Parts: sequence; C-alpha cells; structure tokens
Amino acid sequence: MLLIKNGRVVDPGTRTDAVLDVLIDGQAIADIRPHIEAPGAETVDAGAWIVAPGFIDLHCHLREPGDEPSETIQSGARAAARGGFTAICPMPNTHPVNDNASVTRSIVERAASVPVRVWPIGAVSKGSLGESLAEIAAMKDAGIVAVSDDGRPVATAKLLRQALEYCQALGLPVIDHCEEPSLFAGAVMREGPRSVRLGLRGMPAATESIGVARDVQVSGLTGGRLHIAHLSAAQSLDLVRGAKRRGLAVTCEVTPHHFTLTDDEVVYDSRFKVNPPIASKQDRDALLEGLADGSVDAIATDHAPHEPAKKDVEFDCAAFGMIGFETALSLALEQLYHSGRIGLDRLVELFTTGPARVLGIARQLAKGEPADLTLFSLDHPWTFHAEESASLSRNSPFDGRSFRGAPMMTVVAGRVAWRR
Repeated sequence: MLLIKNGRVVDPGTRTDAVLDVLIDGQAIADIRPHIEAPGAETVDAGAWIVAPGFIDLHCHLREPGDEPSETIQSGARAAARGGFTAICPMPNTHPVNDNASVTRSIVERAASVPVRVWPIGAVSKGSLGESLAEIAAMKDAGIVAVSDDGRPVATAKLLRQALEYCQALGLPVIDHCEEPSLFAGAVMREGPRSVRLGLRGMPAATESIGVARDVQVSGLTGGRLHIAHLSAAQSLDLVRGAKRRGLAVTCEVTPHHFTLTDDEVVYDSRFKVNPPIASKQDRDALLEGLADGSVDAIATDHAPHEPAKKDVEFDCAAFGMIGFETALSLALEQLYHSGRIGLDRLVELFTTGPARVLGIARQLAKGEPADLTLFSLDHPWTFHAEESASLSRNSPFDGRSFRGAPMMTVVAGRVAWRR
C-alpha cells in the first residue's frame, strides 16, 4: 500500500480542491479523504505539493520502431515520468508506420515494462501516404486510442470524411496535423519580418488555418470527433471556437513551446526548428487567451527527439522538432499559472481531464479508480539541463532555463514511476 498524506488534491473531474489523504492499494485508489491511517503502508508526505490525476500527453514521438538512436519507448517513457506524465500517446510516424495491428501489438508489447502507460495512435492511411484508410478497426483491437497521419495532414477532404465516419462507429477521434502542403513546401520557420531578417524561407500562418478550415467543414458533414494537433495560429483558434459554438465535436491542443516562444526569439539554432513553426507574438498571445478561456482543450508536448546527426546541421537541413516531456509542466506554470492567466484547477484540467475528454475516457481521483497520480510543486526551483534528460536526445531550446515549480512524483497503476 501507498499512502499520500496532506496533499492539496486538485481534481477537475470531481470538482475537488482540498487537503486530503490518498490511500492506494494495488493498482487502484482505496480511499481518499482527510486523516487516513494505514499502518504498514509506505507513506509520502505531500504537504507542500499538489496531488492531481495522472497527466496525459496526447501527442509525442517515441521513434521506436525504426529510429532508436533518437529515442526508444523505454527512454521516452522515463522522460515522460520525469515530466509528470502517467500516460503518453505516441504518433504513428515510425518505421514501419503504425498502420496495422501487427505494429500496434509490437509497440504495446514493448511498452509493457516501461514506467508509464503507452497508448499508441494509429495511422489514418496506409503508410500515412493519404491514399486509402489503414486497418483502423484491427488497430483499435490491438490498442490504439486515436488515429492520425501526424507529420503530414490527412491528404484529402474525401479521405478525412471517410476516416471521421469510420472512426465515429469505432469511438475514436481523428487527430490532424493541419497544413496546406503547397504553402508549406520548403519553408523552415514562420513567415514574417524575422524570417526575412534571418534569410530563412517562411510559411504563413494561413498554412495551418487553411487546413483547419477544411477539417472543420468536413467534420460538420460527419459528426465525427476531430482533434486539431499542435494548434499555433490565432485564426486557427478562431475556427475551432466557431466549430464549438456550432456544436461540432472539434477539439484542439497547444504545445508549451508555442505558448511560450515567439518567432522574434528564433536564431540560427535548429533547436528552434519545429513544425508548425514558432509563431508571432500576436499568435502566441492568442494561444494564451485560448488556454485561459477554455477554447483549448489540452496541453500536449509534441515531444520530438532527434539524434545529433539530424539536428546539429544547418537550420535549413535540420529535422523539425524538440523534446518536451520534462519542461512541459514548468513552462505551463510559468506562462499560465504564475502569470495569473489561469487558476490551478484549469491548469490541471489542461493536463488531465481535458486530454481525457479528447480520447473519450474518464480521468478522476476517486475510490476504485486507477491509481495514476501526478504530484507537483508550485514553487520548487530547478534548472533544466538537457544533458541530464532521460531522453536519448538533447534538442531543446530550454536547455539551461531555470523554473519555479516542477513535477515531484509520478504514480502509475499504484507504483511510484519516478520521484524527484
């Protein structure tokens, strides 16, 4: 047994914000109330910490199978645990692509021994080539929780419609990387005065919002659940808001690097090269507003590790992406909570009940529920050093950044997966 005492339990799912004890027996919560006594239980004094439902990351890349020098399921899971995540959803753009039950089962089997839950996302189309639907029903039976062709958009409106209709019957969301390929081609950062000064080819914000507009209209034809990945533009957010007002099943996520950085901070350093690119201050501020007013459903890391050979090259030639598991919560505390933009309940929602709703599952701390918990401090001072990351990769522009607030303990299925 594990007894977590005196923590401030913040659970949007049960509308709880109170100092409580949590008793864990096996893989489930046995009791949650004040002043629990459990002789013989391992006891953790969480008096200075927040106790929340386990964090869920809707969007990450574990690179296995096919690119193990950049990351493995094991190393990625360790980094996720250090970031407070109890469940992570790896995208299917592996080698081979996770587009059939065999690959899904392989990922699930490899993940059986890692410290966090790994819930794979399957491909929308075979090979993510955009030509025909992948084996979605068989992948669901093998363990996927959603589908996406992340790394590229669903190729056509017709294919997206087919996917939304098919996945509606299966109870799965379709997650799309929204992008107009003709505007994206050859670009390496967001188009604007900064891209001109740096002499780097830029893509306009409309590259994303045109894709979102298409997707929202197609979702209206089907009633299927559409989720917009790593939303980064103000106009995209306005389109999502409009879809929600019309009652469409449209949700979205925002990454910590998109609500923290602006393109004015981009330099000739490939750690800043991501897709969608770091946006303008106006777009960044719109994302912060959406996180505060409820328009954004979840914070997701888009953890994208790359070995040095793929990042330590000229900006134009480098791979897109940065690692993000271990800095996500601290960036959210910095930009959202300590800044006064949102309260603690909303912060926890963005990491827990928000992503859970996207997946169509419940997430709460209550007797009999799975014992997945994230314990974190609002004030713990620390500095992120990329060379100390549990990830195999080091591609983070936040290397050396100091923070106020951090994950302190991650509990998965009743077991301590990590503690600071």
